[in-house]
Amino acid sequence: MNFTKRAAIAATCALSLVAIITPSLASAASLTRQLQLGMKGADVSTLQSFLAVDNTIYPQGLVTGYFGGLTKSAVSNFQSRNNLATVGRVGPQTLAVINAQMAGGGAVFGDIDAATITNLSVSRSNTSASIFWNTSEETRGVVYYSTSPLNETEYENTVTVVGAMTAMTDGAYRTSQNIMLSNLQSNTNYYYLVHTTDQAGNVSVSVPLMFTTAF
Repeated sequence: MNFTKRAAIAATCALSLVAIITPSLASAASLTRQLQLGMKGADVSTLQSFLAVDNTIYPQGLVTGYFGGLTKSAVSNFQSRNNLATVGRVGPQTLAVINAQMAGGGAVFGDIDAATITNLSVSRSNTSASIFWNTSEETRGVVYYSTSPLNETEYENTVTVVGAMTAMTDGAYRTSQNIMLSNLQSNTNYYYLVHTTDQAGNVSVSVPLMFTTAF
């Protein structure tokens, strides 16, 4: 075996070792921007470490800090596992699901990063519900809701929800928001998600959730 081939094998083993050691760190982290093919950085490494925890999602387990074809395939596998559109990029919907599974959080600022949604809660009556949440920077928001599970598709920096009703905030940019949903049916399950946009146009969405109106 020549020196070049031995060096390549050693490098691959070293990268695989990083994947084995770092997943525990990923569980305490969070992603603060959307990621796609060709991007690089510490957050790409965090994403790869998270995906590598499950070798059926990311069998190669390489933590390189570069979003290449193997990472794209792993993201697609993760999306398929979580009933997301298998687009192979971490858009706003996938970002929300990954951060929820990481139990992450933290403030996000700047023109390229979307806001973090926190403290999401619901106050219900028999025919109405108020949705409350905070964001790490000023945003305005929309709540999508339906009596059926939401059918979402993510694209670059946006999410579309088909067949859902919508309720909008007053249009002002704030870090604390609430929306009243009225004319609801009593004792009924409602599926909803929060969609926010910051002043730079960056989009963040919550994980789809459910509440039940009172009798």
